[in-house]
Amino acid sequence: MKRARFAPSPTGSLHVGNALSAVANRALGDWMLLRIDDTDAARNVPGGEEELIRDLEWLGLDWDHGPVRQSERQGVYRGAVEQLGGERFGRITLLREDGTATYHLASVVDDIEFGITHVVRGNDHRANESLHRELIEALGAKPPEYVHHGLILGDHGGKLSKREPGATVGLLREAGIPAEAVRRYLEELGLPKHDVHYDLSRIRRLAIEAIAALADEELAERVGAPPELVPALRGARDLNEAREFAQLVLEPEAVSLEEKARPTLDRFRELRENGADAKEIVRELKAVGGDLKSLRLALTGRPKGPELWAVIKALSRDEALRRVDAAL
Repeated sequence: MKRARFAPSPTGSLHVGNALSAVANRALGDWMLLRIDDTDAARNVPGGEEELIRDLEWLGLDWDHGPVRQSERQGVYRGAVEQLGGERFGRITLLREDGTATYHLASVVDDIEFGITHVVRGNDHRANESLHRELIEALGAKPPEYVHHGLILGDHGGKLSKREPGATVGLLREAGIPAEAVRRYLEELGLPKHDVHYDLSRIRRLAIEAIAALADEELAERVGAPPELVPALRGARDLNEAREFAQLVLEPEAVSLEEKARPTLDRFRELRENGADAKEIVRELKAVGGDLKSLRLALTGRPKGPELWAVIKALSRDEALRRVDAAL
């Protein structure tokens, strides 16, 4: 059985590069440990652990054991130091001045104790492999198989900074990107042998596909809108835009249209009262050169938004006619 581990530090929302490691470990491991590497107190952020767990759950990633916090296992690490016969191992220090374990010691001791067979991590850890192998062997255990993948780079060619657009799972969620789109992008990357440039435009294209694939009830729930509004939400590029579309339909801005809009609105009233469906209404109005812009303004108070037929379909007949009357 392949036993993997994902071991983030509690420094806030997951960087997409760390999320890539999480997805890769989950895909490889029959069993996965969630370990919180929090031995470096200076780097820890209040609420950071809760944030990264929220990110993992949002991405639909589960784990079989944990979270295990290294800060709560200092006695185990000191026992390993005694076994090694000192606080130094070759060129590295095993314990800090305050007696807490350094990253290298804590990492290998935990890998041994939890029987980790495969370690999947970014290329920035490749330089640690030989040291970790030596430490594990010195502790009388067999090293796991180490798998390193390429890093995610920004447009500038350097490592993607957390400050850049969409660089963390939290930023993607705030931007209204569905979790399915982020997860699919990371799965597409898989285990890149070389560094890759972050493709936020690809994630946005996947977001459109993910929204299109959601069931009506699920889409309405995520947007916080009544199910009858779903037709007007379908063309949204992300969930934030879908929420804007819902607001646009539910809370139109008041408008006052000129008299020249009356023929189109009167024809709309006639078609709506006679039971024509939304697409049929739009086709008919287009065929006679109707003022569709004025109709959109009458129904939503805004010149842009979801497809006009979807707005008509989302509104009850009485509400649509009330808005048309009010606009004149």
